[in-house]
Amino acid sequence: MVEPKYPGAVEQYVNLGDCYDRAGLRAIRGKILTCMDGYKEHYQRAYRCLDAAAGIQTDVRAMLAAPALEEKLAARAHGILSRELKSKRSAPSGRVKQRFLDAVSHKGLITLFQTARAQCTRIYELSDRYGLSHLLLTHLLAGAVMGGYDVVACPDPMAPERLSHLLVPELGLAFLSASPARPFPGRPSRRLRLDAMVDRELLRRSRARLRFAQKVSSALTGEAVESLAQAKAMHDGLEALYNPYVDFARVQEMADRVAEELLSLA
Repeated sequence: MVEPKYPGAVEQYVNLGDCYDRAGLRAIRGKILTCMDGYKEHYQRAYRCLDAAAGIQTDVRAMLAAPALEEKLAARAHGILSRELKSKRSAPSGRVKQRFLDAVSHKGLITLFQTARAQCTRIYELSDRYGLSHLLLTHLLAGAVMGGYDVVACPDPMAPERLSHLLVPELGLAFLSASPARPFPGRPSRRLRLDAMVDRELLRRSRARLRFAQKVSSALTGEAVESLAQAKAMHDGLEALYNPYVDFARVQEMADRVAEELLSLA
């Protein structure tokens, strides 16, 4: 439901509830309530699992993101900017669009690599087992925008304040994070092994803790995916209950009327 900000003056209410056969729905009220409650419970469980997995991933990043690593990644970003994203002279700053390229869905972890490849032919694959690519991408984002390039910044759905990917469509250039759970399909133009930049001694000392963290995080994400799948199944069941009691012809009539009103304003 979207509440109009200026009802009547600018927007108006469209009540699709008028398209229900209320008498028919009352007869299956118990089934609807049971299905709706179960649907919400599965979603809530999925969110709790994802919150816990995100917390573990934050702990892993905090463990590995030492100042020395941040300096290495900043230096690498500077080199890429000087080679690939030379500043345009007298150009205004570029614009940033945010688009999600990743999702946690009922089908599992999804990254739409094909969407990036449709816009960009030169791909930097960021091999990133521990979620460190944000430290590199923030420098690339700032440098690209200051250089006058429009970019598409793709947040991490588990931590939307962090970047997972960066696209510069004007140059056909993309920086895409990949991991064992989300491998990049095909052959990139270049591959940067961000994991290899972590201090080896730190990795050695933290190996057991990292293995445990990855195992638990993966299990929690798997539980979230299973809960999302169960939520979708219940949602499908809910639709099956409602569909016989919806006047879809009336829904179409309302849509046509609203469309005519919008077109008359053009």
